[in-house]
Amino acid sequence: MKIAPREAVLGLATVAVALFAVTLTVAKPRIQQWKTLAGQRGEVKAQIERARKLIIDRQKWEKQYKELSKMMPTLPAAKNPDAYWLEIMDNIAVRNGVKISKRQAGEEKKQGDIYELPVECKEWEGTLDAIVHFLFDMQSEGAMLDIRQLLVKPQGKGILRGRFTLYCAYMREAQKGK
Repeated sequence: MKIAPREAVLGLATVAVALFAVTLTVAKPRIQQWKTLAGQRGEVKAQIERARKLIIDRQKWEKQYKELSKMMPTLPAAKNPDAYWLEIMDNIAVRNGVKISKRQAGEEKKQGDIYELPVECKEWEGTLDAIVHFLFDMQSEGAMLDIRQLLVKPQGKGILRGRFTLYCAYMREAQKGK
């Protein structure tokens, strides 16, 4: 049996298409894997660059940390920070004419050498002038107090009500024996 040139070309084209389809099927997962690795490579390069910048600026950050840590109050290791921070908040509130009726301290969180304690004030009341002075005095306490959430509603006759969450930052003294 003799194969005509036309049939030979069609046969070769069919074999080539079949080989291409098989190659594509086998290579598709690898191509996806290469794309994923290329994305991860970009992320790792960015992380390395950020780390390199931090290393270069290390002295600057250490200097800033030392300056700020001097402002940070240091509490004894065994002392409960709730009472300390609630007393400061209450004193500032009384001094400025803000009435705080419901408040609750959350769980203390440690981030490196710094501890953070959220205090949720669920109900407060005062005039606009009183709350502005209260917030200013809280901010003036230094880097250790930060109000991140504040809700204010008018109550009538110039009285405002609302809620806020105060975050208190501090350090702990090292425990003996550690």
